[in-house]
Amino acid sequence: MTELKIHELHVEVESDGGPKEILRGVNLTVVSGQTHAIMGPNGSGKSTLAYALAGHPAYRITGGSVTMDGEDVLDMSVDERARAGLFLAMQYPVEVPGVSVSNFLRTSVTAVRGEAPPLRSWLKEMRSAMADLNVDSSFAERSVNEGFSGGERKRHEILQMGLLNPKFAVLDETDSGLDVDALKVVSEGVNRVRAGGEVGVVLITHTTRLLRQIPVEFVHVMWQGRIVAEGGPELADEIEANGYEQFIGAGVAG
Repeated sequence: MTELKIHELHVEVESDGGPKEILRGVNLTVVSGQTHAIMGPNGSGKSTLAYALAGHPAYRITGGSVTMDGEDVLDMSVDERARAGLFLAMQYPVEVPGVSVSNFLRTSVTAVRGEAPPLRSWLKEMRSAMADLNVDSSFAERSVNEGFSGGERKRHEILQMGLLNPKFAVLDETDSGLDVDALKVVSEGVNRVRAGGEVGVVLITHTTRLLRQIPVEFVHVMWQGRIVAEGGPELADEIEANGYEQFIGAGVAG
């Protein structure tokens, strides 16, 4: 059993007025095989948590700790976090012109596994993973995210997740920009990885749309950089019915 533990995490970013604290003491523990949803209105700090976990240089840790099986995640470089088994699917994946999806994925897999997969077996593995996500084989030769639709970008990220087989996957607004069909395919891809029972998943979202497709055991509500409510799937139902005002005060969810 693997454990990702976030304890009293404080994070700030630079703003026009100087450093601005975004996370103000986040506590969260995720165990392998569990699926957690972090919900909250826009601007509550959800994506900041994802980028801080990934090691984005714009997000400065000012307090607290993040450990994975007791190892200090915050002391690791970005690539070391990936090799240790931490995966982030970003809300807005960046373009990498001139680098094909196939080469990008094989390089990523090589870095995580410690050795390059043999080309023939790699092509078979990649094509099988692409077929599971209804991705055309020509996708492999396109430059990473260049000219991709929102659905293609998200499929690419879930394709990475399946091939890398991380210990923990943090999916930031994975449902953003997806139509009904793309959401179904992406959700099926996440559920396929979850079915192994070994990966811990954190779904970051501000709506319950994604949770209708991906079952969760735990729901956490974030507001102003803190987790202010926690519960099971029924908490998402409460949010669907009554919004966030019940947790953060009337009129502030906007």
